[in-house]
Amino acid sequence: MKRTKKERQQLLQETIGENPFVTDEDLAEQFGVSVQTIRLDRMELSIPELRERIKHVAKSRLTDEVRSLPIEEVIGDVIDIELDSSAISIFDVRKEHVFVRNGIARGHHLFAQANSLAVAVINDELALTERATIRFTRPVREGERVVAKAKVTEVNAKKERTKVEVKSYVEKELVFRGDFIMYRSNIRAEGEAE
Repeated sequence: MKRTKKERQQLLQETIGENPFVTDEDLAEQFGVSVQTIRLDRMELSIPELRERIKHVAKSRLTDEVRSLPIEEVIGDVIDIELDSSAISIFDVRKEHVFVRNGIARGHHLFAQANSLAVAVINDELALTERATIRFTRPVREGERVVAKAKVTEVNAKKERTKVEVKSYVEKELVFRGDFIMYRSNIRAEGEAE
């Protein structure tokens, strides 16, 4: 069904309002127009590009929550976090993140995304990685979006340690898995008295 420009722009505003993380490509497919048309519509409506929308939503929702490091120090864009429980971040792999000869992402970028998310999910002013067991399950290429999901799996108050599992996906395919043992300073003060 062909829509007028005004109808399309109204629906575009509503769609982005409901899901600020929708891509221009997905919008173009949904509305049956080109990506360029979506970009022009966004410009006319003063709607920023996806990356800026993610940063805005993350900063407004998460800045006061994360205690262990400034939100801008997390590698990737944190889109959701529940301290001492779970967190999600998005990392878009760009030219500067890949090997020139094959376009495959350098592993330290995927590790940094997962590690910084494991730190951010800890509800403590001091959270450090004590050790990590990691596994890359497939190469990630330039242009792909990596969604990392962190989950706190165990809290050991006596040893001041927290286990965090991070799984990273491209689309629905697992590309990285990390099990992090995190040191935290105030678990005893908040959890158990000696």
